[in-house]
Amino acid sequence: MNSGFTDRLNIKIAEVEAVVREYSPKLRTEDNLLYEAMNYSLLAGGKRLRPLLMLETYRLFSGSKEELVRPFAAALEMIHTYSLIHDDLPAMDNDDLRRGKPTNHKVYGEAVAILAGDGLLNLAAETAGKAFDYCETIEEYKRVGMAISALFSYSGAGGMIGGQILDMLSEEGKKEKNEDFFLTMYDLKTGGLIKAAFVIGAILAGGSKEDISAMESTGASLGLVFQLQDDLLDIKGDEAKLGKPLHSDERNNKLTYLKLLGEAKALEIMEANNKSIYKNLENICHKNCSYDGFILEFLEYLKSCLLYTSD
Repeated sequence: MNSGFTDRLNIKIAEVEAVVREYSPKLRTEDNLLYEAMNYSLLAGGKRLRPLLMLETYRLFSGSKEELVRPFAAALEMIHTYSLIHDDLPAMDNDDLRRGKPTNHKVYGEAVAILAGDGLLNLAAETAGKAFDYCETIEEYKRVGMAISALFSYSGAGGMIGGQILDMLSEEGKKEKNEDFFLTMYDLKTGGLIKAAFVIGAILAGGSKEDISAMESTGASLGLVFQLQDDLLDIKGDEAKLGKPLHSDERNNKLTYLKLLGEAKALEIMEANNKSIYKNLENICHKNCSYDGFILEFLEYLKSCLLYTSD
């Protein structure tokens, strides 16, 4: 990957990091422990994939007032972070490491970790609502309202949380693990917040219904690619770069979509979905001649380096 792209990527990641920090919890003397625990996970780094995709989608559709999208970018990262805090708990995945650091409950205890996750979810709602402060027209108010609905739809019982409970029920033997099950679970659990990033960016920029539908499809495809890549990296990744232990699925004797398909078939599916992603985005890039095409370069980078999971 050329140095020019790397420089642009670093600038954009720094921009996203600044947005997340701008809206992060501010410590207060009476509740420092809770806010400290919230910030411990929210500001622990990570890929910032979802807010970056949201901001770039907004630009792809020629959005002209970034004050509308910035609160949503931060809110989406808060929701993603709260889900990781809860996923790591002993009652869920029981993980000790996240992003190369002890998980939240290992540092603050289970009760505080639960409350830190709850706090981030509620803060996400407060933060997304701040976009209303920048609305000047009825159309902008409508777009922000639609975006808030999309944010909590993709992250709620019909999205990310719904996918998580499917995963839990399958581990308890209450759901058969066939191909349809995995496609549904991954679409909800992993794809939910990625779809939110693409769809909200398009909504806030004024994309048409057809554009929004295309971006939802793009997010679903990318979610599946990331989940299969995550499964592959659990087998053959670099533990130091991933920041978490490898072979967790094998240790837990967990059947994944990758194991069901086999590696060769999984790679075929990933390639087919990548082609669908690029086709959708290239069509939109061609309509918007002023866009610099960064989103396509970024996705190619993720595909080629194979260092990034959806974490």
